[in-house]
Amino acid sequence: MGMKGKVALGAVVGVVVIGVVSANAGDNANSSADNGKGKDKDKGSSTSAQHPFGNGSGSGSGSGSGSTGAAKGTKAAEKTEAAFAGDGDFQVGSDVKPGTYRTTGNGDGDGMCYWERAKDAKGEMDSILANDNVSGTSYVTIKATDKLFKSSGCKDWTAVDPKAKGTAVSKMAGDGGMFRVGTDIAPGTYRSTGNTDDSCYWERAKDADHGLKSILANNKVTGTAVVTISASDGYFKTTGCKDWKKAG
Repeated sequence: MGMKGKVALGAVVGVVVIGVVSANAGDNANSSADNGKGKDKDKGSSTSAQHPFGNGSGSGSGSGSGSTGAAKGTKAAEKTEAAFAGDGDFQVGSDVKPGTYRTTGNGDGDGMCYWERAKDAKGEMDSILANDNVSGTSYVTIKATDKLFKSSGCKDWTAVDPKAKGTAVSKMAGDGGMFRVGTDIAPGTYRSTGNTDDSCYWERAKDADHGLKSILANNKVTGTAVVTISASDGYFKTTGCKDWKKAG
């Protein structure tokens, strides 16, 4: 089975809205698969931030514009070198080191970025630990116990410095995707209005592992969505929503 077009096994949009109990749910993305969702033309829950709001400078790329508190990317961010390419299979430990990585600027549609963390190189569904189809930006943490990381159709991946600081802003693009809390966006209560057809999906995540235990809370919304992002949250994901503005 080719890499692109695979089913994204994570907590994809349209699957289970887990809410706060998700922190005690199954371990990996496999247990929440929706085999009819998550292909290249669909949007998974990790359809990640293009960062039109928020500079993401602590993650190594991107520049903020069009938002309260948005700042231009730093020279250091602009010069960040890729850790590894956006296409290929990479053996963990030799080709790529464990850590958190970010890819940004990925397009939607047939050219969508696909990534996969795998426990072996057999290429079977059971090999997959976590995966996603991405539009915009994605963060993913590769663990030392992972054996293989696959990437197809993605922009180059850059390493995320956990100590780096960005300019956290108070607006988010509703279809932006994955924002790093405290670096890309500020904690607080956000509001998105005018959503239709139950298409707006949001998720608070404690890390970038992309397993069910990563999810602190999530929801699908028609109409107005309101969510409080805590300072202790790691990431916030949003797809199919109208733009978010900080309400408190």
